This record gives sequence, structure tokens and C-alpha cells, in this order.
Amino acid sequence: MLRSTAMLRPIVITALIAAGLCSVAHADVYRWVDDKGQPHYTDRWVPGSKLISSSRPHASTLSDSSSSSSDTSKAVNTANQHTDDKATEKKNADAAKADVAKMRQQQCKEAKDRYQKAIEARRIYKESKPGDTDRTYMSDAETDAYRAQARADVTDTCGSPPPSVSVPASSSPSENPER
Repeated sequence: MLRSTAMLRPIVITALIAAGLCSVAHADVYRWVDDKGQPHYTDRWVPGSKLISSSRPHASTLSDSSSSSSDTSKAVNTANQHTDDKATEKKNADAAKADVAKMRQQQCKEAKDRYQKAIEARRIYKESKPGDTDRTYMSDAETDAYRAQARADVTDTCGSPPPSVSVPASSSPSENPER
């Protein structure tokens, strides 16, 4: 009986320390030794106990002997917080870069589609007022300017000019892009 108790003591102490350090509630962990020399761990301050782990400083409960361990604990907590902040900041920056890249890719696709439709269409009509059913078509000079602007938009958005496009022989006015 005495032998099994002696063998279980390190396991129990290790388990209590691990539970105290890994607890979700981040509670304070105090260690104290009773009259028989047995160490005890608790989440509440007991006269004569020493603070082992803390998520926040308690100046009123710290004694002079435990202030050095508390300072070390504070330094470790501050370092861990700083590391966590850096990791979170990096994760947010990476997510923002991915969002920007995704949006830029979508804008590039839309610009290429607009340019492709402008090149394929024989006639392009102007944007009309809401409720207006008559279409007003662009002149040849306006059409050329519209196509040049669409090409410039592809170059600006995608970073490179669009590839040469072969114009199909039969394109109908019904395929005209709306500006």
C-alpha cells in the first residue's frame, strides 16, 4: 500500500500541474505543502501557498518569495501573447492577400470578357436611360475608342495585354455588349 502510494504521487502531481497549465479557464494555480510535507495544488489562495501559474496578476496575494516566479510567469505569458498576436496578425494579412488576389482575378476575368465581347461585336450600343427601349449605337470612332479602353482595362487589371483575338466571320447585333 505504501509503495503504490509512493509510485502514484509523481503521476498525480504531474497530472495536476498539466491540468493547471492546460486548463481552459486559465485559472490561477497555487501550491502549498501541509504539515506532513505533502504538496497540494488548488485554484484558491491558501495562507502559505505560492502562485504557480496565473492568467492575471494578483498583487494582494503575492508574497515576496513568490514574486520572482510570478515575474517569470508574467514574462512567459507576455511572450506567449506577443507570439499569438504575431501569428494572428500574419494569418489576417495572408487572408487579406488571398481576398485581394481573388478579387483581382475576378476583375481580370470580367475585363477580358468585356474586351472579348467588344472585339466580337460588329456594333456596340450606348448605355441607355432606365426605361428607354430604343438602342443608340456607337459610331465607328466611338466603337474603336470603346475597344481601346476595354483593352487598356484588361492590361491594367490583369497586368498584361490580352492575347490576339480572332474575330468570327458571322457575328450578329444581338450579341452586342451593353456598356
